[in-house]
Amino acid sequence: MSTQLPQVSLKEKSKYEKSTGRVIVTINRQWLLAERPTGMVGPHNFNYTETPIPEPKNDEVLVKNLFLSFDPAQRNWMVDRKGYLPPVAIGEPMRAGSVGQVIDSRHAEYQVGDLVQTTGYWQDYVVAAPGQGPMGLVKLPAGVSPEMMLSVLGITGLTAYFGLLEIGQPKAGETVLVSGAAGSTGSFVGQIAKIKGCRVVGIAGGPDKCRWLEETAGFDAVIDYKNEDVNAQIAHHCPDKWDVFFDNVGGSILEAALDHLNLRSRVVLCGSISGYNATTPTPGPSNLSNLTINRARMEGFVILDYMPRAMEAVQELMGWVSSGQLIYQVDVQEGFENIPATLQRLYVGKNLGKQLLKIGS
Repeated sequence: MSTQLPQVSLKEKSKYEKSTGRVIVTINRQWLLAERPTGMVGPHNFNYTETPIPEPKNDEVLVKNLFLSFDPAQRNWMVDRKGYLPPVAIGEPMRAGSVGQVIDSRHAEYQVGDLVQTTGYWQDYVVAAPGQGPMGLVKLPAGVSPEMMLSVLGITGLTAYFGLLEIGQPKAGETVLVSGAAGSTGSFVGQIAKIKGCRVVGIAGGPDKCRWLEETAGFDAVIDYKNEDVNAQIAHHCPDKWDVFFDNVGGSILEAALDHLNLRSRVVLCGSISGYNATTPTPGPSNLSNLTINRARMEGFVILDYMPRAMEAVQELMGWVSSGQLIYQVDVQEGFENIPATLQRLYVGKNLGKQLLKIGS
């Protein structure tokens, strides 16, 4: 599928308001899912199009997207199978979280100029309303930037908070092992575990990411899966084994971790990014019996189940950020034309921290 943006004249894209001399944009740029990916997702799976800007109805607002969020789960939303969200349909804008500004409001609680978080999709403008879509419509708290809202206070921060504390249930003095540790969720998991008094070992790819985790994020040790034997390094850095494993990767990393679990340890299954772009089924761990032997627990979760409690997490996360106990790293790309390629960065390990794209100001 072609992803080249067509050349459209200013006359076609806008109208001229004679009374003020302003040029008013009248088109809504979109990236649509063109075909379901087989193997690595990329720009070839999407088509660029332009449509009229939608108009809000009663109790709705029109939002101009400023920042888009990119998350590993988006690859699963393109697969035509039952999941916790319906798959994105062919010919529909790709689903994504966003922060934008209200530019037209038909809702009494939202004013023009408000910064909001919503499900904005890969487009310039979206009509949104409270309780509509996976993210609803949430005003940004005072003093919170779009980057902060989409990272530490967004899906990745909430995922780390509830996944670790509700399912992992770490106790002071325990060892927490984190895969995908240099990603946004993984880096928050490790830092929250440190706040709770745990020893933290991360698994990440490449010396730059590993160095950042140790020197900046405060991990006790980090394993470079691209250059080290993961199983041997887990044994080295977890001499007393681990008590909580927060897994974002699956595959061979999960199998290596299961060789080193403690009695009554907990495995938090957050994601399995190693298999998201696989063309054949990813083999499962061959050592699941270790869970039985060690009376361990393995549990998956979906963050949408915890959204009614989101403010509970947001308040504590904001407190940790304010005190300097929790830092967040964002990787911001720019340009509407770069949206499909920015998603691919997640699956080839180019991002450090939360992957975002800035559309406009």
